[in-house]
Amino acid sequence: MAVGVWTWVIWPRFGLAIYADERSFDGGTPTSFLWVHALLIGASLIIGTTVGVLGVRAWRAVPGKP
Repeated sequence: MAVGVWTWVIWPRFGLAIYADERSFDGGTPTSFLWVHALLIGASLIIGTTVGVLGVRAWRAVPGKP
């Protein structure tokens, strides 16, 4: 579950930093630098969310939990 939370805390902030980076645009057109990082961030958010959901489901499946 912590991985899911961590993913949503870290990656959006990184995305903002990439978007603000001077290498992200060339004359207003997105560069490959921006696209590669956007894909990496998107994949990380999907994987992190999946791990978080699996963690919640596993925690809920444990009998006698607090």
